[in-house]
Order: sequence, then C-alpha cells, then structure tokens
Amino acid sequence: MPIATRAFAAVAADKPLEPYGFDRRDPGPDDVAIEIKFCGVCHSDLHVAKNDLGNTRYPIVPGHEIAGVVTAVGSNVSRFKEGDRVGVGCMVDSCRQCQPCLDGEEQYCVPGMTQTYGSPDPKGAEVGQKVTQGGYSDRITVDQNYVVTIPDSIPLDAAAPLLCAGITTYSPLKHWKVGPGSKVAVIGLGGLGHMAVKQAAAMGADVTVLSTSDRKKADAERMGAKHFLINSDKAAMTAAAEKFDLIINTVSATHEIASHVQLLAKDGTMVMLGLTTEGLPVYAMGLLWRRRSVAGSLIGGIRETQEMLDFCAEHGLACDIEVIAPDQINEAYARMEKSDVRYRFVIDVSRFADAA
Repeated sequence: MPIATRAFAAVAADKPLEPYGFDRRDPGPDDVAIEIKFCGVCHSDLHVAKNDLGNTRYPIVPGHEIAGVVTAVGSNVSRFKEGDRVGVGCMVDSCRQCQPCLDGEEQYCVPGMTQTYGSPDPKGAEVGQKVTQGGYSDRITVDQNYVVTIPDSIPLDAAAPLLCAGITTYSPLKHWKVGPGSKVAVIGLGGLGHMAVKQAAAMGADVTVLSTSDRKKADAERMGAKHFLINSDKAAMTAAAEKFDLIINTVSATHEIASHVQLLAKDGTMVMLGLTTEGLPVYAMGLLWRRRSVAGSLIGGIRETQEMLDFCAEHGLACDIEVIAPDQINEAYARMEKSDVRYRFVIDVSRFADAA
C-alpha cells in the first residue's frame, strides 16, 4: 500500500516552501524503502525551487543528499537489509543500456538519468506522482541499484551532503588523476569547495584556495589547504600564473574566469562545477598558448559514489554542517543566497514533528 510521506515543497517560484503531504510507492521486488534521517541542502535545490532553469514543475520536493536507514526491502534485494545505513544521491534510475550506464557512469546517461526530484517518474503512477520527489521528506523508495552504503564511521548528518557535494568534487579529482605532487586550486570555499580541499589534500595534492576575501583563510588551512589567494590581488594572481595542474571552480554565480585560466600550467584544466545560468567568457589565446582546457563534471556514478564514501571514511573526511529543522528551510535558502553557511545546511528530518 502507498506510504504516507511528510515533506516540505516549493509550490511556486515566488512563494516560500511549505509543508506538503504525498504518497511514496510501496517497495517493489527491486526496491529499498528508506526512513530519511537527514537531507543536505544543495544550491541547485534553490535554483529548482525558484525555477531559475525554467523547467520546474510544482509542487516539487527538493533534496538529493539523503541519508537514512532501510525499513524494508523487496524480494529481489540482496545488497541491503532492514536497519542498514544508506544514502541516495542525485539520481534514482537511468536507462541502464547506453554506453555511459554500462561504463558505470550513469550520471551521463544518454536519454537522461532519472533525477531524485523533478524528473518524470515512470514508477510513480501507482501513487499519483508524475515527477520524482526528493529528500526534504521523511520517506523514500528507491531501486537498490541506486542506493549506496554509508560507512559506520561517518555520522549520518555529516554524510548526507557527501551524496552530492562530496561526489561532485571527488569525481573530477579522480578523473584528472590528482595525487601526490599535484597542484590543485579550488575557487570558492563553500559547500562544494570545502570538500574539494579536504579530498584533494587527502589525495596528497598541494592545495590552494582562491577566494574574494581572507575571512575563510583559517578554515581553508584547517581543511588542508597550503596556500590562500585573494583573486582581486593582481600581484598575487600574476605571481601564481601557470602554477596549477587543475582548478576546481565551484562558484555557482556568474563570475569572471578568463584571468583564472592564466593560473593553469601547460595542459592544465579548469573544471566547472557550479550551476551557473549565464555564459562565462573565455578567450582562445589563453587556452591555445598552453594547451589549457575548460571542462565540466557532473556528480559521479553509483560505483564511484560508493568509492568516495569509502575514501572519506578511510581518511576521516565529512562535510562541515549546520543542522536545521525542516521549517527553517526558507531561512536557510535566504542565508545560502548570501553565502552565509559554513558549509552545508542539513535538515534533521526527525524534527518534522516540530514543523507540524
């Protein structure tokens, strides 16, 4: 029978999120039913809630950084059992037949992955859901192939943002083969940036943080950065030219990047991770003379997400978080727009009772 679910949802672009009730599907043979304990708040949640991309279908329950406990499994499920600590990230299905899916990179599914919220929901008809609904809720039902195990050593609240922020930074660090001797710069010390610093440092890289001021310098150093560069300091930027093998750009607002390209060494790459909605000018000359690249990267596949969680457990890494109640989500959004969070909001779903 359908599973009654409490949530907070966006009902219109110009209205605050509000309490919302709906039904989740009962677990099928391949499904895992999860009691959500914590859900991280991602900047892309804000974009979707405000319809910044122009394709939001309301009402929408955001949230794709889900940590919880298994309450039931389908008859075909062998990887999970009741009571397991599990996570769900940005996707809950994919075509499973295209080459990226076969390669274990479901995030690049050619027909398009089924996102945790806001995608057409092929399994939602039985409970009247046309689109997937996310983790600002107390329950979710997910195919076992899109669920990961959260190691016991990582607290569930601090683990939740790893399911998006953690894998979004880990995947490019691995793809561009960061290791001992690598020189990595991270632009922006926010929800993504602070995990990039921690992970790159744990991989053995020499890490520099680029920011607009020095107010987070102490935090950057605590997280493993060896150097801190204020990007409005022209002399410092000039001195840093051609120093970096990889730049992880986490800024999710429109910003100037042409001067930052000059910081790359020959064959260096700047990887764009922030969800910007406007163009960012780059000039060919700066790329041509050093065979530099500007690239993008999108989360990671399920296999790599599990690898990331195991890596974080091995190295004692987790997100720096501020835990909030569900009914504080609108305040959190307002603060997030001002970059007033260190470094990820996480909803304590057990406090839904307080919001009722």
